[in-house]
Amino acid sequence: MQATSAMHSQPSPGAAYRARLVERLGDLREELGTESSAGLLRLVADEARDGELLRDALSTALMERFRLHGGRGAFGLLYELNAQHLLVQVAARLRRYGCKSDPLDVLQEVFFNVYRYPHRFDASRDDAFRVWSAMIVRNTVLKHLRSVSRRHRGEVAIEDLAGEVETQGAGPLARAVETESNSECARVYLTYLQMYLAFYALLSERERRALQMVEVEDASYRQAAEELGIKLENLKMVVFRARRKIQRAMRRAFDAALQPQRPAQAGRALLLGADDEAELLEDPRASDEQEGRD
Repeated sequence: MQATSAMHSQPSPGAAYRARLVERLGDLREELGTESSAGLLRLVADEARDGELLRDALSTALMERFRLHGGRGAFGLLYELNAQHLLVQVAARLRRYGCKSDPLDVLQEVFFNVYRYPHRFDASRDDAFRVWSAMIVRNTVLKHLRSVSRRHRGEVAIEDLAGEVETQGAGPLARAVETESNSECARVYLTYLQMYLAFYALLSERERRALQMVEVEDASYRQAAEELGIKLENLKMVVFRARRKIQRAMRRAFDAALQPQRPAQAGRALLLGADDEAELLEDPRASDEQEGRD
């Protein structure tokens, strides 16, 4: 996930920064409407606010606009204004807990939660978005740490691994057990890949293409967004949702296999799940329709 652009850098005082903001707001005039655009432009023109004060006030106003009316453009500008300083917060919290997860992946979760819960936002003060987003960062990092702990996915740097070579020879029985274990591991891994492919095929065409480019063709997010004809921040959401759908579907499939008394679920039911069907963002067709309305 990339977190660099002209607007992602820390707010800088001066006319150049305000000019970039005016230009971006001009691009969003049709989506925001005359009244909202005028209010945001007045914030930018207010020289009593500069740097972080300007970013706080503008971010709060954009979030309130997104809460009331939605809109991809408003959310995109919100991301551009705040991605860098929220990334710093995420990285600091991960370091504090000794977690080696990629801060950019956790930042993506942070903005997904911002996108998902706008109804919880209270714009009663200029710095409301900064305070609210800091709370989301804290909760998202803690949830991520619990998830990593449950999966026992601790990572060890290669330089921390022991360098000594094992000198004790393995007997015939140990070699037979190792061979059998390797064969079983290969079989399970192949089953895992086949299941992944089956659920991958149930994703929308756009989600499949996004995963193909990012995970197989090693394309950057920016390249993938340009080819798919969507904005960078939307591409990141598409990839995040597609990965999560497959992960949840596979977990449900494994859970169902351990409980044979439960009736088997269809593939798409596993992909969505009862808890996700009520969520607009979990249905690729519904999310496409929502983006069309936005």
